Amino acid sequence: MDWLDQVKWDAAGLVPVIAQEQATGDVLMVAWMNREALQKTAELGRAVYFSRSRGRLWFKGEESGHVQQVHEIRMDCDNDVLLLKVTQQGHDPSIACHTGRHSCFFQRQEAGRWVSVEPVLKNPSEIYT
Repeated sequence: MDWLDQVKWDAAGLVPVIAQEQATGDVLMVAWMNREALQKTAELGRAVYFSRSRGRLWFKGEESGHVQQVHEIRMDCDNDVLLLKVTQQGHDPSIACHTGRHSCFFQRQEAGRWVSVEPVLKNPSEIYT
């Protein structure tokens, strides 16, 4: 059986993917992959996702320059979630989020509200031109 056939794709042919920084263990982001994105990620050693909003493959960093080098691809016990162990590369390797932060998980629930707990490292208007 082909390794791609073992993934439990959802009805839209997608699987959720967690990108984790290899060096720190920080969870950087969650995205989606279709079969082609996963195959290209494995071939290139670079994160390629499927953008649901754009309806096409999204080579991480194609606009921002914040590329993710992939060291490992793992699958969970139910075969329906993937984990990428990555190293951020590019113009500013400390940024993974389109908001200019290190991680997309920068909001923490405190006393019934969401509080931003990570600083903006670079203004998004300077990243996306």
